[in-house]
Amino acid sequence: MSRASERETCVLRFLGAAGSVTGSRFQLETAAATVLVDCGLYQGLKELRLKNWQPWPFDLRALDAVILTHAHIDHSGYLPRLFKLGYRGPVYCSEGTAALLELLLPDSARLQTEEAAYANRKGYSKHHPAEPLYTEEDADGTLSLLRPVDFQRDVEVTPGLTASLHPAGHLLGSASVLLRWSAGGRERRLLASGDVGKYDDPFMRDPQPPREELDYLLIESTYGDRKHDDADLEDKLAAVIGRAVERGGVMLVPAFAVGRTQELLFYLSRLERARKIPVLDVYVDSPMAVDATRLYASHPEDLNFDWSQEVPALRTERTRFVRSVADSKALRAVSTNALIISASGMATGGRILHHLAQRVTDARNTILFVGFQVDGTRGRKLIDGAPTIRMFGEDWPVRAHIENVRALSAHGDSEDLTRWAASLARPPRSTWVVHGETHASEALCHALESKLGHRASVPQLGTSALLD
Repeated sequence: MSRASERETCVLRFLGAAGSVTGSRFQLETAAATVLVDCGLYQGLKELRLKNWQPWPFDLRALDAVILTHAHIDHSGYLPRLFKLGYRGPVYCSEGTAALLELLLPDSARLQTEEAAYANRKGYSKHHPAEPLYTEEDADGTLSLLRPVDFQRDVEVTPGLTASLHPAGHLLGSASVLLRWSAGGRERRLLASGDVGKYDDPFMRDPQPPREELDYLLIESTYGDRKHDDADLEDKLAAVIGRAVERGGVMLVPAFAVGRTQELLFYLSRLERARKIPVLDVYVDSPMAVDATRLYASHPEDLNFDWSQEVPALRTERTRFVRSVADSKALRAVSTNALIISASGMATGGRILHHLAQRVTDARNTILFVGFQVDGTRGRKLIDGAPTIRMFGEDWPVRAHIENVRALSAHGDSEDLTRWAASLARPPRSTWVVHGETHASEALCHALESKLGHRASVPQLGTSALLD
């Protein structure tokens, strides 16, 4: 691939998270550099997951750098595959993101390896033998490429192209990425929002986009068509827990080990201390969640509370952190007045599946979802009312009560997204609405055009935009 010359138009390519809410990857090719904003793994529907195995769409020798918005696997989880394919350039990210990737990427590699081994044992893979997308060695190699940078500080990616990170309020270390380069004798600016968090949130600090004029904008739209009903979030959560206690069973919460688990512990502690819920046995069944909870203490810059005062807020009176497989299996004996938090958040894998297999068939139990569920995941099927759910090669009847508290999502809703966009100095020349299911992206696109005067569009996967 030839790099764009000064006389040629710069190109933005939508390699992922276009028409879907996963697999975030955006390639910018200028006269000065070729960079990739995010390098995410596709999750959810099988047709999306298969895209992880497709040939990489351009020569990796032309790629100068990868710049990450944050550590969630749908934004970072393809990096070890890129390493496996030969990429050895820098990966720029925030300090918080780098710290989380040390937990998330090796874990993702272990899951890939375990899934391949399971497929080989069961003989259901079309490939013989089934191989992982990448290994722990690839993940470790990827970690050596990380180049942590401070928020709101320009970094020269290559001569002629700079990048800066701006807090996005979504996750520890999450950022919006501002890219600057020269073309046609003037500076051009593109901002990629990453995942935008909520405003006025007691847990995470508000997003802080750069207050300057932009030429181009990429904005996520996960909740672009709806508003979180979070005015009485704590009361709703308390009501769900109250109903679960009345039924006398166990409450099971699929939650991402990083971010969502810590936020949930924060609210559970607040409710318990306010005596809005009874004191329960709370089990955090995830070694990664244990490590991530400790990690939050070293990055208070992203949090909206005083850690020195609120450190008890990330555990209730009877919170127990579960690391070992043996201790996880021992939770089978728990039968009442307990809440088990376990990964993964969309019930796509991990320890949560074993808990679901034990408890989903019992009407006394409650399964609570506290975040966005991608189409095609078990979590999405359960909140959509599926009568059975398939796990471990079997169909399990769903008799447990399914609850969904959307306001606990770390994603900003439609009002947060328009507020974030309205804080920019002026509408960009072009706006692309990405990282959302089609209806959500189109709704946000319309809102940006009608309320803020953007020239917005929803790109298709694999298409390009010429930045003239």
